[in-house]
Formats: sequence, structure tokens, C-alpha cells
Amino acid sequence: MHTVVERELELKLVLSPERCVPVPARLTYRGDDAYAVHITFHIGSEQPVHWTFARELLVEGVFRACGEGDVRVWPTKDGGRSVIHMALSSPDGDALLEAPSTQLSAWLERTLRAVPPGTESEHLGFEAGLAELLAPAPADGLHGRDPSPALGGDGTRPVEESKDGEA
Repeated sequence: MHTVVERELELKLVLSPERCVPVPARLTYRGDDAYAVHITFHIGSEQPVHWTFARELLVEGVFRACGEGDVRVWPTKDGGRSVIHMALSSPDGDALLEAPSTQLSAWLERTLRAVPPGTESEHLGFEAGLAELLAPAPADGLHGRDPSPALGGDGTRPVEESKDGEA
């Protein structure tokens, strides 16, 4: 079964402590990519902006500051309301986004019910892919034939006799 958990959510792009701009976003979680969350930002450009990072990072970030480098997440209060901050860094620039804690947490809870932590690998299809890779297949015309003509039918090499008649 292919699991998808999505939610449209309005985030805020924090430009300064006094100024924020609304940013429509789509949060997506897919069972076939069970370790990751995907966020698509619709920022009015020709193409939306996509970010993918570990679900575990977002789950932990709801409770405490975590992450380093390109993605950092932490909970905070803003005017008495609980919010989650996501700091994203790329070669194209940096962004500080703010998500409503209640709505983000509810979406994350749905992903955790769909694919509980510790069961992610069961949803990735590794076993089917591995079985396909290891399945015998006719390759280069050798399937069903002895690949080594130097070996006899019983797998042994024929013994050559020396000139003096000894083997």
C-alpha cells in the first residue's frame, strides 16, 4: 500500500522581528520515502521551491532545538502562541520560516501513525528490489549453458597426458 500524508499550510517567512510574509506550503510524507518529509513552498515564482529532509529532524524540532547546517528546527513562542521555526540555508540564500505548532504537530502525528518510527525500512521495498537484482536472468547467452568450455561436464578439467605417458 502506498501511503501519502499531505497538508496545505500557511507558513510565515520571517524577514525581521517586525515583518513576516505568508508563504503557502504543502507538507508531504510518502511511505515509499519513509525517512523523509517534503515541503513545497509556493512563493510566487515560476517554479515552487522544494525541500526534503529527515522526518526525525522535524519530529525532534517540535520539542527542542535540533539540526545543523542546511536545516535547523526549534520550538518557540511568538506573541503567546507556540510556533516551530525552520531555518533553511542553501547556496541561493537563507530563510527563516515559522509554522503553527498545533497544525504542524497534527500533520506529523498522522505521519507517525501511518509509518511508526522504527518501521520505515519495511515500507521502502528493499526486499522486492533486492530479490529482483538477485534473480537469475538470461545474460549474454550463457543462461543454461556451461560458462567454461575448459571444464568438463562434471566440472573437472580434462587431464592432459605428458609425452612419456604419465598423467
